Amino acid sequence: MSTARNIPNDHGLTVRMFTTGLMLVILYGAVIGLLIAFGISYAVVLVIAAIILFVQYWFSDKIALFGMGGHIVTPEQAPQLHGVIDRLCALADMKKPRVAIADTDVPNAFATGRSPNNAVVCATSGLMRRLDESELEAVLAHELSHVAHRDVAVMTIASFLGVVAGLITRILFWSGMMGGFGGGRGNNNGQDNAALVELAVLVVSVVVYAISFLLTRALSRYRELAADRSGALLTGQPSALASALVKVTGEMSRIPTRDLRASEAFNAFYFTPALATKGVSLSTLFSTHPSLDRRLAQLASIEAELGRPS
Repeated sequence: MSTARNIPNDHGLTVRMFTTGLMLVILYGAVIGLLIAFGISYAVVLVIAAIILFVQYWFSDKIALFGMGGHIVTPEQAPQLHGVIDRLCALADMKKPRVAIADTDVPNAFATGRSPNNAVVCATSGLMRRLDESELEAVLAHELSHVAHRDVAVMTIASFLGVVAGLITRILFWSGMMGGFGGGRGNNNGQDNAALVELAVLVVSVVVYAISFLLTRALSRYRELAADRSGALLTGQPSALASALVKVTGEMSRIPTRDLRASEAFNAFYFTPALATKGVSLSTLFSTHPSLDRRLAQLASIEAELGRPS
């Protein structure tokens, strides 16, 4: 549900967020159910999972800002950035989020926070230096759309469920490597049964992790298209967003690989991925963003809808 009066709900995104969350909860429950049914100790896993969820949900904004070296700025420190966000929030009729800048040459922006009341919109110094005002406004409208759609919190929780499945997989894998499945206790039948149980849970955990990974990637790609559309309609300038996309994607090739890899962990939350890929291939399944061509095609379609053929 959108929290901005002039940024409409994207029903396709809402349905996908609900469906993805439901499927991930079912998958997660299946793994926990196996642990309980076969008497495998799961208390530590649940405690760790609860801690991870708590930290991710309540401190996601601080984690993201820390990871990118971002810091909150006041209107006096960044008058241009605040001015653009003030205009967009007035246009969208939404609460103004906190504003941050990350001092990095990687041209990007992201929104984070567990709710619109705790949201942060961050732009990098590299982005602000490369874009003109209309392009910067278009990118920030895209990020504010993420806040209005509440998809940042959903992505955080969805990613957490995959992390839990991955955690179970690692615990069982390393326990098998260190002591062998089933350990060295009891009779042979007991050892065999225990080995089969642990192996079954390991296989299920791997499958859950793989499915959750693909589901969150698919949701991430759709939410970027939804934010592109809402942001373009909010500003009424799809061409400005298209120009920003082309410019930022092109500039990524000029950034040192080391800097891009340092930012790669936050790709799912960025305006554009830190490591851009071209064309359609198997890697498309693992991409956090739709292809540049698809995003530009959608923006061209919006231009036509607004009566300004591109």
